[in-house]
Amino acid sequence: MESMSISFETTQSVAILGGGPGGYEAALAAAQLGAEVTVVERAGIGGSAVITDVVPSKSLIATADAAVAISGAGDLGVQLFAKGKDGKPLKPEIAINLTAVNKRLLALARQQSDDMRASLAEAGVRIISGHGRLEGDNAVVVSTGVGGTDFDRIEADTLVVSTGSSPRELPHAKPDGERILTWTQLYNMTALPEHLIVVGSGVTGAEFAGAYMNLGAKVTLVSSRDQVLPGEDKDAAAVLERVFKRGGMKLLSKSRADRVENTGDGVVVTLSDGRTVEGSHCLVAVGSIPNTAGIGLEQAGVQMTDSGHIQVNRVARTSVPNIYAAGDCTTFVPLASVASMQGRTAIFHALGDIVIPLERRRITSNIFTAPEIATIGWQENDITDGHINGVVYKMPLAANARAKMMGIKDGFVKLIAREGSGTVIGGVIVGPRASELIYPIAIAVERRLTVDQVSRVFAVYPSLSGSITDAARAMHVVDHNVYGG
Repeated sequence: MESMSISFETTQSVAILGGGPGGYEAALAAAQLGAEVTVVERAGIGGSAVITDVVPSKSLIATADAAVAISGAGDLGVQLFAKGKDGKPLKPEIAINLTAVNKRLLALARQQSDDMRASLAEAGVRIISGHGRLEGDNAVVVSTGVGGTDFDRIEADTLVVSTGSSPRELPHAKPDGERILTWTQLYNMTALPEHLIVVGSGVTGAEFAGAYMNLGAKVTLVSSRDQVLPGEDKDAAAVLERVFKRGGMKLLSKSRADRVENTGDGVVVTLSDGRTVEGSHCLVAVGSIPNTAGIGLEQAGVQMTDSGHIQVNRVARTSVPNIYAAGDCTTFVPLASVASMQGRTAIFHALGDIVIPLERRRITSNIFTAPEIATIGWQENDITDGHINGVVYKMPLAANARAKMMGIKDGFVKLIAREGSGTVIGGVIVGPRASELIYPIAIAVERRLTVDQVSRVFAVYPSLSGSITDAARAMHVVDHNVYGG
């Protein structure tokens, strides 16, 4: 029997403002469906996620993880020595060449951007470098050339806005690129900071604080809340705080930074209660603002929030029928993976392909600290606050045989199931490569598997993933009417 393939063709045109994860995936999807596609990008394909944010920051964290692995190898019986002049062994110190590290990670970011550009070009996507803005609901105007003196106008049936976001600045802590830094400016440093003060204990602040601590810098973390990672699982935050303190980091909780000053040879951070903290550098990580100002959204009739985010629905559509938006510039979850999914969903909806609306409770997220923290679905605080009836089970990773072999002492697997049916509705993993381990739980949430169904899946012994089946087995629901005997 001959196989049959169905092709989907369209003569529609699509213009995409911003070539980050959302714009990139939207462009590929539109090209695949036969549309004429134009992408306007001012910095480079991949946007800030690839060039100055996700790719370089996670590359830096990978270097920090390698440093920790080397320094902790002695616990596994691996000892590093060099011979001195007298033939006696010397224990070498771990040295971090930050110039080489930053050169490598920025090269990786640029290579990733170039690869993405090549993929778009191969798919037949037109790429225009320049600053773009909407002109009504059916065109994008791009300023190109030296000084933005030349203009190009692209008319399209469908417009997708994926302009991302930029680091939020405090009025009395203006970044100068030398001592007071945003996370996009860290890669200009040629040596490890003697004492890095991190203002902000959200995801970005916690990731960089942990990375520089593990690279060997003295770090002070200033948090306006009573714990790091406010809003995340409290057990996970507690583990991370314990690891931070054990590594020598100073945590200043319930401390709000009012002012940061560059003294020439260092920085002084003044807290709201009058205390001061002195260091060599300060990273200001207090959130981000959407890149939506001055690009014609209001004039096109697109509904915005007071914060400047674009209002979108679950198929990434704005208040204007043929204008869609994806990524950090929208009111949806600010993750690169979400931006990519929004971009594809927007195109599928606009061009008439099959669409599955996005569901917040099925989005996995990961914090790239050491240990990593991965989450999916409903969380324990949702049960505590009465939003859903559920059962929680937590299993320490230290009880896992593979974790013992690897010398892992911190972390846990937490499963969250619906009360009565045992359907998996959420989970948390704290440990090495939690970003990889969360995937089977995400499948369970997506496919509405029960804890018994999860427990029946064979896990390799020994393996860290075995803790997932162990936790599921511990949550066994004895109800033959539910499971059919």
